[in-house]
Amino acid sequence: MKNGFVKVATFTPKIKVADTTYNAEKIIEAIELADKKGIEVLTFPELCITGSTCADLFYSDTLLNGALTALKKIAEATENKKMLVFVGLPLRVDGKMTNAVAGVFNGKVLGFIPNDTCEDSSVYFNGEKVLVSENILFCDEQIENFTVGVNLKGARIVVDLSASAEYSGQIQARRDLVRDMSDTLTSAYCYANAGDGESTTDFVFSGHSIIAENGEILAETAPFENGFAIADIDLDYIDCERSKLNNQEEYDYVFVSFSASRDNQLDRIYDKTPFIDKGEEELILNIQAQGLKKRLEHTNAKTAVIGLSGGLDSTLAIIVAVKAIKLLGKPTTDVLAYTMPCFGTTSRTLDNSIKLAKALGVTIKKVDITKSVKSHLKDLGHPLDLHDAAYENAQARERTQLLMDYANMYNGVVVGTGDLSELALGWATYNGDHMSNYAVNASIPKTLVRHLVEYVANTSKAKLKSVLLDILDTPVSPELLPAVDSKISQKTEDLVGPYILHDFFLYNIIYRGSTPKKTYAIACKSFEGEFDKGTILKWLKTFVRRFFAMQFKRSCMPDGVKATKVSFSPRGGLSMPSDAVSRLWLEELENL
Repeated sequence: MKNGFVKVATFTPKIKVADTTYNAEKIIEAIELADKKGIEVLTFPELCITGSTCADLFYSDTLLNGALTALKKIAEATENKKMLVFVGLPLRVDGKMTNAVAGVFNGKVLGFIPNDTCEDSSVYFNGEKVLVSENILFCDEQIENFTVGVNLKGARIVVDLSASAEYSGQIQARRDLVRDMSDTLTSAYCYANAGDGESTTDFVFSGHSIIAENGEILAETAPFENGFAIADIDLDYIDCERSKLNNQEEYDYVFVSFSASRDNQLDRIYDKTPFIDKGEEELILNIQAQGLKKRLEHTNAKTAVIGLSGGLDSTLAIIVAVKAIKLLGKPTTDVLAYTMPCFGTTSRTLDNSIKLAKALGVTIKKVDITKSVKSHLKDLGHPLDLHDAAYENAQARERTQLLMDYANMYNGVVVGTGDLSELALGWATYNGDHMSNYAVNASIPKTLVRHLVEYVANTSKAKLKSVLLDILDTPVSPELLPAVDSKISQKTEDLVGPYILHDFFLYNIIYRGSTPKKTYAIACKSFEGEFDKGTILKWLKTFVRRFFAMQFKRSCMPDGVKATKVSFSPRGGLSMPSDAVSRLWLEELENL
């Protein structure tokens, strides 16, 4: 167990109905193989020691005794293995036959959990009194968030031993069930299903087993292929989600000792672009547009005013503004776009901003701010050849001042273009591009901005598609420093790091609640072959340092609709003091 991950698995053995000796052998073979794979929680199907299709044979003392003998051998096979095993068998409790699950650890059966309603009781097994209860929670005294239960609401890892027959429609229904259960219970959900070897007198069993975590399927076996489904469960993420709830239950606690458990290699690979949900593009664009539409309606604004740079962010913002204006039944010419070239503007971005405006049918005006910025710098006593923060920010603030004044002149709302990634890194000029009347991209990270623009390009006619594709091909830049040979000299990702990494860090640290150490581990695994570990660590430190230092910009950010899982709005998103210190987070990375 490392970085809060637990390696779990389901396994469907090939069995023979009522042949407990044969079935035990196959289960033990699976346990030995699971041990080599580093599995820490292993779940077998319902009644797999006997087979789930024994019918009235379940009432036979011969079968019941054979099942107990098989369980003894299975328990012995777990000795000296740091693995919690769940296996199903028929069990007589207080004179009644019960469909039970045995929780086995380090050579012992720690508890029996009935799959049907049963009063708490106990049975003697292998000379020891063993608890029988529906509410057994398997825990580790030294690992607080390691809790496992059989169909138990409060467990962080829920195991479900099943014998679900296969027929048309069941595969998707089973996926939906497991996904929904894991989401509802805010847990990992390990569903082990009966398969090959069960009686086919009336049904066929496919062994289709599934592992899900908080509503996301992590692993599953193909139907009719017996074997393992394996996943790394993130207990810290489950705790992060549970901390937002207030659930308390009563349990019968049974303790195991995982403290000295194996130091497993992480096999789980996370989505490198977690904010991108393919198929959700129209929904996201509509959420953005509906937010702006409401703001225009409420303020009785006649126009939407936007600064168009020829870059990705303002491109997405003007696409959204056009959608909002159309929703209001107004002409697209009521979107007023201003392109404001200055020291760093290249002909490529300037041309693209004009082409984009014309393709969208909006009003476009070119306002060269070079003269006014030079005058402002002269008033400041600032040399034109000193390319510092004041030189750069004077341009950004001049643009915002013009947009605000144009909005006053034409009864408009200034549409903000800054995105979620820039807010996370503080990559914005305070009271420059940082400010607007309504920020439509405030919860859209840079990777998703690119994806949405690409989506619009691929669903547009040739004229609009052509300019959007060229904008997508343009390096991300604030264009605040003079161009070199008419080419962009200031590339954002060279300065603050690749956005694909920063969005990955943002999602895992902010949304999933991962520590920097864990985020580093999963980033190294997920980006293996694309970025080396030193590069990932360098930019992760940059992310943490800038994220804390730049909170003051987020504390006074303008209104903007939440369209993804993360919002930095101080009103309904991230609540964080502007003076918080990043020392603990950075020290964790320094000590890797």
